[in-house]
Amino acid sequence: MINLPMHVFNAAICNVTNPQIIRIQIMKTFILLFLSSILFFAIYSDKKNPYDELENYWVGKRAPELSEGDWINSSPLLLSQNRGKVILLEFWTFECHNCKNTLPFVIRWNKKFRQENFLTIGIHTPEFENEKVLNNVKAAVKKLRIEYPVVTDENFATWYSYHQQFWPVMYLIDKKGRIRYMHIGEGNYGETEKKILELLNES
Repeated sequence: MINLPMHVFNAAICNVTNPQIIRIQIMKTFILLFLSSILFFAIYSDKKNPYDELENYWVGKRAPELSEGDWINSSPLLLSQNRGKVILLEFWTFECHNCKNTLPFVIRWNKKFRQENFLTIGIHTPEFENEKVLNNVKAAVKKLRIEYPVVTDENFATWYSYHQQFWPVMYLIDKKGRIRYMHIGEGNYGETEKKILELLNES
């Protein structure tokens, strides 16, 4: 056992309770936190947004053809047979909460523009096992009041050809078959509708 002289012990107690030393320690802590936050943002601010990478990859490229699947609300369709139309593709799945939030807008655009060389196609790529069952997809399409064509993609063939990673994703394809706009997730509905009108007005 080590015995400290009483004056050393008292000095240690004074140092711990000295208000000036406490303020210095607090200041040091704040400085360290501030420098850590600067370092964090310096490291991660240069990280590329995967959304931006995917959008930059596709815009301007020819849209891959749709793979075979079971069609609901339509006979089988091919993109190549619908040149001259603006096509909205949406990758979705019926259990996805974010997908459900986009559907009112997609349904509205379909009703608003379908008489103007505008075609909406939903690509139902399942996330869970119950979403792979065709009757479940048909029931969901009916319940959600989707009137536009929906094609199943339970083997992920179309999903992979579009390098998909997320639900939901919208693509706008121009009259020549090129992808001109892409949006991942919810939101940007005004921008999407503006782009639909822009593409419809192109010759």
